[in-house]
Amino acid sequence: MYIRWRNILGGIAILAFLAVYVWAAIAIGDFVPDHPLARLVYFGVVGIGWGLPLLPLLSWIGKDDRQR
Repeated sequence: MYIRWRNILGGIAILAFLAVYVWAAIAIGDFVPDHPLARLVYFGVVGIGWGLPLLPLLSWIGKDDRQR
């Protein structure tokens, strides 16, 4: 697959993933106790945790297809 198409498809996939992730984080966040420390920990973990599931996709986007 050409790098240009991989970038376009990867960008669309990232935007779709983030839309679902943010929606789920907010929906689950409604069930977190109304204590400031609990909310800080939850949204801190969720705010940092979005990058881990995207690592394989980012690796695929950056893959070099040229023969060595």
